[in-house]
Amino acid sequence: MRPVAPGEPPGQPALLTERLELWMPQVSDLQPMFRIICEETTARYLGGQPTLEDHFMRFTRNAGSWHLYGYGMFMVRERGGDGSLLGNCGIFHSLRGMGTDFDNRPEAGWIIRHDATGKGYAEEAMRAILDSFDERFARELMCLIVQGNVVSMKLADKLGFEALREAEMRDGSQVQLYRRPPARRAP
Repeated sequence: MRPVAPGEPPGQPALLTERLELWMPQVSDLQPMFRIICEETTARYLGGQPTLEDHFMRFTRNAGSWHLYGYGMFMVRERGGDGSLLGNCGIFHSLRGMGTDFDNRPEAGWIIRHDATGKGYAEEAMRAILDSFDERFARELMCLIVQGNVVSMKLADKLGFEALREAEMRDGSQVQLYRRPPARRAP
């Protein structure tokens, strides 16, 4: 992987993995990402069918994390593929009202298009993102997964997250909160 160079045009890869290109969100990613999260099998783990307004608020919050905190969500596509969006993965900052043991900390998240799941894309992207985050920040990370999303729960475990506690979202969704201890910096 390589960090994005200052002055690179928007949409240029910020991180490269063996199979993926990851870049900071651009306005042109808004609608393709909306289509991804509106797919029924994806929406059920995101609190139900979103409105475009809800998606816009989430999208801009995640993009704003880059400016305010120095980390954020990445858009994801296959290297050498057709250029279509696979989803987004990354670390953002949010205040969800989950309590002092969760709120106001960096939060990891991943969403991969329903027809691209099961190929290891989320894990590959998140490993690159976590490596970069750990190099720069070495901070505790949180993660929130809706109960029943077994695939994401298994991925959280693979990525070093530990179950913290169960909680309820404002919309009544039952979620599992996770914590990943700060990574140790190499000497």
